[in-house]
Amino acid sequence: MNTTQMTDTSPTTNVLTPRNVLLLDATMTGVNGLAYVAGFAVLDSLLGPSAGVIIGLGVFMLAYAATAAWLGTRRPVSRLGVGLIANGNLVWAAASVAVVAFGWLGLTTAGTVWALLQAGLVAGFAVLQFAALRRS
Repeated sequence: MNTTQMTDTSPTTNVLTPRNVLLLDATMTGVNGLAYVAGFAVLDSLLGPSAGVIIGLGVFMLAYAATAAWLGTRRPVSRLGVGLIANGNLVWAAASVAVVAFGWLGLTTAGTVWALLQAGLVAGFAVLQFAALRRS
């Protein structure tokens, strides 16, 4: 094992592995991205941003989810890849808070609540990913 690769030798009872956290992140992000792309016509009036912004965010989330899933299925899982996904999650969380704080994208009240909830969830994924890296 070198500094950029890790093996998945954790006991089967340990669910906090880089692989598991990446795959959970990929699943949640993929579902969210799919909802944005498929439901843009409803979400634009509910959340506030234009349909184009919602579709763009959904496509980005789908690509991000595919990347996280691909990284999570490699053997061994790349430490660098997990770190990049975790840092990307922190950037997304900070950007979500900035969108709310600066009034960007014309969020509705529901959109503001959604953006902040999403920021918390994504930051939580980053924390789990960093913790999994430390444990591996």
